[in-house]
Amino acid sequence: MEPFCQDQETTVRATRDPSILCDDRVLQSLLTVEDKFLPQGLYFTRVQKDIQPYMRRIVATWMLEVCEEEKCDEDVFPLAINYLDRFLAAVPMKKCYLQLLGAVCLFLASKLKSCQPLSAKKLCLYTDNSITSQELLEWELLVLGKLKWNMAAVTPHDFIEHILRKLPLPEDRLALIRKHAQTFIALCATDHSFAMFPPSMIATGSVGAAACGLQLDRMQSGVWGTSLTELLAKITHIEVDCLKSCQEKIEQLLTSSLRESQQHKHVESGVTSKEAESQSQSCTPTDVRDINL
Repeated sequence: MEPFCQDQETTVRATRDPSILCDDRVLQSLLTVEDKFLPQGLYFTRVQKDIQPYMRRIVATWMLEVCEEEKCDEDVFPLAINYLDRFLAAVPMKKCYLQLLGAVCLFLASKLKSCQPLSAKKLCLYTDNSITSQELLEWELLVLGKLKWNMAAVTPHDFIEHILRKLPLPEDRLALIRKHAQTFIALCATDHSFAMFPPSMIATGSVGAAACGLQLDRMQSGVWGTSLTELLAKITHIEVDCLKSCQEKIEQLLTSSLRESQQHKHVESGVTSKEAESQSQSCTPTDVRDINL
């Protein structure tokens, strides 16, 4: 037996509990309570006067980059965005505090979901020390109070395993769908237009978009027993047309994100925007097999 090394960081994850995943009452409970954790209305026109949608996207992208850099659990980022949207829907604020709010939301979400939460000092460093630890701790209490300490919000990640368990696919295919669906969920969280979508719809649409991108939806109907969209809609009790609309919106967001990313790379390398657009149209992949956002 090798000696135990205290300097070695080891993360031990619990295995998926079949008692939870195989009990449909758990899924039904998630579907019942998910609406309670949605923001109360579209806040950009009703509550926020100084903050615009593009500002939220910038902060959300920064939050995602922090999570990726720190290798946070996959559900930390969507949970932090849930806190962000619910707070913005309740409290009007100045844009100069938006990154501070984003840092606080990450701070709280990592405490709830990570075995190694993000430290206040590290989050301040990620803001180039534009905020202080004292401000972070003071705003932590403010956010907790405004959200009435209801922090165990339902996010799209809570539905992924319940959905995948009901798909008649081998584990290696499910692992691919899981990976890409998690990417789509993170992408949706950066776009404010998904803020009012129920988490179950985002999760189901992400699984559908992942399966279609991987061309797994082209399997014979005898394998699914029905179309993939109808099967997914049945699992989470969503109307087929609504699910199709959500999935199309996710795919459009992916295409737009890829195009912007390619244009940004071309601009950095000295290529004109017109040339970048022409090249991006020819280079945009038609599936998600090799996408790594």
